[in-house]
Amino acid sequence: MGVIGLKASSPCNMSANAPCVSARSERRREPPRRARGPLQHGADVELAALEQERCLDGWEYSRELYRSTIVSEWNLVCEDDWKAPLTTSLFYVGVLVGSFVSGQLSDRFGRKNILFSTMAVQTGFSFLQIFSTSWEMFTVLFVIVGMGQISNYVVAFILGTEILGKSVRILFSTLGVCIFFAIGYMLLPLFAYFIRDWRLLLLALTVPGVFCVPLWWIIPESPRWLISQGRYKEAEVIIRKAAKINGIPAPDVLFDPVEMQDSKPQQQQKAILLDLFRTRNIATITIMSLLLWMITSIGYFGLSLSTPNWHGNAYVNCFLSAVIEIPAYVIAWLLLRYLPRRYSISGTLFLGGGVVLFIQLVPAGSHVLSIFLVMLGKFGITSAFSMLYVYSAELYPTLVRNMAVGATSTASRVGSIVAPYFVYLGAYDRFLPYILMGSLTVLIGILTLFLPESFGNPLPENFEQMRRVKCFRNAQKPTGVRKSKENPKMLVTPL
Repeated sequence: MGVIGLKASSPCNMSANAPCVSARSERRREPPRRARGPLQHGADVELAALEQERCLDGWEYSRELYRSTIVSEWNLVCEDDWKAPLTTSLFYVGVLVGSFVSGQLSDRFGRKNILFSTMAVQTGFSFLQIFSTSWEMFTVLFVIVGMGQISNYVVAFILGTEILGKSVRILFSTLGVCIFFAIGYMLLPLFAYFIRDWRLLLLALTVPGVFCVPLWWIIPESPRWLISQGRYKEAEVIIRKAAKINGIPAPDVLFDPVEMQDSKPQQQQKAILLDLFRTRNIATITIMSLLLWMITSIGYFGLSLSTPNWHGNAYVNCFLSAVIEIPAYVIAWLLLRYLPRRYSISGTLFLGGGVVLFIQLVPAGSHVLSIFLVMLGKFGITSAFSMLYVYSAELYPTLVRNMAVGATSTASRVGSIVAPYFVYLGAYDRFLPYILMGSLTVLIGILTLFLPESFGNPLPENFEQMRRVKCFRNAQKPTGVRKSKENPKMLVTPL
């Protein structure tokens, strides 16, 4: 907001929406006609038949909302107007690539290392964008920023999920991550309102990344990941430190040498992407999860991208779109805490998709009611979206957990790239985007009911402990699971 969009006018065409051309026609003899009103297109003059030329005198940009954007910086108007939306699309391409590779990198090199590496990439390349000398340079850096941004988000979520106990894990993954995301979302229009130059705005958004450097000495590596790699001594040090801080006496022996020796081949195994499809059950869970993430993302970003079409101030609209996410995340936290995952996600998807379908029944002049239904629809879809991270992390074992969340998050980025085209369909029928998004959301809500339930179950450590989808008959209980209760406070750190 405030970086890309800006209206433009030209000496040869003062309309921002009309083609930026000037017309030149030869005088021809016509029979005299009576004085009449303004010339009618198609009746008195055929614009398509007139010779056209490009604007040669430059453009004047409206400063009503923004003082400077990349549009005014590099004149992304007229024949170059396609570059502005392409900039956003390429950012999401970077997000897609980052979602895909972050899981594999953190599964191989560790959660903490990749977290801070990608954080450095996001902060560093965002800072370099300030000194961009061309649109091409800005766009290439923007792709890399997108890769770093989503990578540290996904890895931070996985690290918190694995290092915290069950009760605290739900609080972290909903109210912790999502509420602060919404707060940052609300601060964005506030920053953009007072800082209307795109370079200064980027600088203001980059500085907070520097404040994360001291967290390297506070955030530990994931003990679960260390155990999966056979690095028991490092995991034991972290666990004992957490137990000491929490005032919980740790047992003298945390890891049985016999069990460690027996599980050594399993821990040294390196996971690859194909492991998400190694059996019929795992492949079914993965495919259903990919569809769930992608369609939910289409609904979320489709409704978010439609906010500029509201009546009113652009900054206020953006703020309202962020505010509705606060109660959505609170409801998601309560649902995750007390109700099964499948029913919670499916119910909120039914709410969001059903309400969006009802928009077509609203009278044309009822703008307030339309906005209310859109916000209610986004409330439901946002709640479901926030629960997907928890649900996906609980379905997969430690060896591929981060890879699985990264892959499903990649599917959601595909949805975010497709979502603008759903909004674009409104040019043909203003209700068509809502009909498509609502229908798909309701259908994926039904599909969610067939996924396994993870509520109240410990995180699986291997593929044998993964639960089966509901449509499979003769489902057997997971084997090889040691009968022990997870201590919800065992791995709680000061953070």
